[in-house]
Amino acid sequence: MNEKFYDLPKEKQERILNAGFRVFARNSYKKSPVQQIADEAGISKSLLFFYFKNKKELFLFLLKKVEELSKQKILESKCYEAKNIFDMMYLGLLAKVSLMKSYPDITDFSIKAYYEDDPDVRDDVRKIVLPYTNLETNRSLPPLDPKEFKEGLDLNLMYRDMYLASEGYIWQMSHTGVIDVDRVMKDYKEMIEFWRELYARKENT
Repeated sequence: MNEKFYDLPKEKQERILNAGFRVFARNSYKKSPVQQIADEAGISKSLLFFYFKNKKELFLFLLKKVEELSKQKILESKCYEAKNIFDMMYLGLLAKVSLMKSYPDITDFSIKAYYEDDPDVRDDVRKIVLPYTNLETNRSLPPLDPKEFKEGLDLNLMYRDMYLASEGYIWQMSHTGVIDVDRVMKDYKEMIEFWRELYARKENT
């Protein structure tokens, strides 16, 4: 699917992806002008429709591209090889920040797409995002051993709190303009150490 797009030089693919992320992130699906995406990508509207048959196909392609790019960065980060949940989350966040450096509007696009309620794309969006937003069925969740944490903790609630705080931090950083990786590392290390002190048993810190 979309072979014509993948036949393009990498630089041109990146321009189209970033243009799509930016325009869809700043408008509703219905009010996102395809002409503006083409203009920002430096191609004609007719050529954009040569690669994608219509706006819906482009929109869903971009959303699936977020999934693909995110998986790739997460695998590269080796966060699932980390020895504990705190190190895992730190490496995962750095992977997301690395992605934002290449695609500055990818986080805003993801959030906007998640809440998109246009009937033309709503059901397709839900099928794509549901496995990643449902914490109860998300297979990427780490196993949590109660012996590693303070007695009496609701581990699912603990993870949910850390996950949502991490996502909120990423969202906040995406609105600062240029991503300062050194600042992100410093801020997130402080968050991680706070959580470690708050939740982990002393012998595991």
